[in-house]
Amino acid sequence: MKDTKAKKELSPDQREEVLRVLRGRFDKNMQRHRGLEWAKVQARLEAEAGKLWSLHEMERTGGEPDVVGQDKKTGEYLFFDCSAESPKGRVAVCYDREGLESRKEHKPANNALDMAAAMGIELLTEEQYGELQKLGEFDTKTSSWLKTPAEMRKLGGALFGDRRFGRVFFYHNGAQSYYSARAFRGWLRV
Repeated sequence: MKDTKAKKELSPDQREEVLRVLRGRFDKNMQRHRGLEWAKVQARLEAEAGKLWSLHEMERTGGEPDVVGQDKKTGEYLFFDCSAESPKGRVAVCYDREGLESRKEHKPANNALDMAAAMGIELLTEEQYGELQKLGEFDTKTSSWLKTPAEMRKLGGALFGDRRFGRVFFYHNGAQSYYSARAFRGWLRV
């Protein structure tokens, strides 16, 4: 157990680097978080080492996390993966473990739900994906697995989204499927 905990801690240099990258992205993309101040976001991040580790993982796998809002009730900041395309470090994965285990051959190395859990994040929902797409144009060449409603998953399906022809689309696939141009987008409360 100690090894798992140790892996989820950043060195002082890593913390500094993550904060630097997040601040740069925050300043460059003010349209995503109008009215929010970096100093307040940073104070929350510095108080939540585990969340900073999760943001580091989002960054390390190509997600380019950024603040997209604040929960009015709790004061928590909401971070979404804001990379232009689905994160490259998370491609070619089935939706979940059940989908992965149901494959007879050509199994990928992992699945979206387990990867997200290991990173300490959750997959975007259909509603959150729609909100993200209002902030810019994402997944114009890729697609992203999304949190799938339980009733759809029970029937063997899983949900994903993308943007094509100037519109956002939501589709279904078997949860066991995987593609080199599909990963998943996550989110985190801090």
